[in-house]
Amino acid sequence: MSRSSRGSPPARASDEEFDVEDVYDELEELEEIVDSPEELEQVRETMRVLRRTRPSRLLGRLNDSFDSRDVGEAIIGSFLFGIPMVVEDGTLDIGRFIAGNALYFSATLLFGFVLVYEILHAVEFEKVEEDLVLGVVPLRLIGIPVIAGVMAIVLMTIWGRVEWTTPLTAAGQVTVTAIVMAVGASLGDVLPGT
Repeated sequence: MSRSSRGSPPARASDEEFDVEDVYDELEELEEIVDSPEELEQVRETMRVLRRTRPSRLLGRLNDSFDSRDVGEAIIGSFLFGIPMVVEDGTLDIGRFIAGNALYFSATLLFGFVLVYEILHAVEFEKVEEDLVLGVVPLRLIGIPVIAGVMAIVLMTIWGRVEWTTPLTAAGQVTVTAIVMAVGASLGDVLPGT
């Protein structure tokens, strides 16, 4: 019996006809209209599976939760981005300058937070339900700045880059370093292959 008489598998849809993002959008719409907890869980499980199987993009996809691998990626990203900041004297000058002006200090913190948020938002971190603290705050949005801040404090202290006898100046210097480290940490977490 020939292959054509047995029936051949259906032709695969072309890339123009089939878009994983369209399927994901449809599932999000379905998630809003299902009315039973079992159906909702089925839709969410399908979304989790689809999220894991999305094709590679410039920015990667996130795991279902912020786990030890993500912490490791954030530490590596922090370190790689932070080393030039730690050893550069310009960092100390900038930190000293913003420490003397509350508006500039606050603006610097806000700028750093927005950068990290936007990097994470590019990979839709807010949709990872398992990554929410108390069902509201994404753990990544807390974990990445904390990792970067701790790394900045530790490295700048043990390498003698800050003088804690002047805590306000030291805080400014550590903040400048931590912001750059947080950008590195968030990129380390979201870039594919890291």
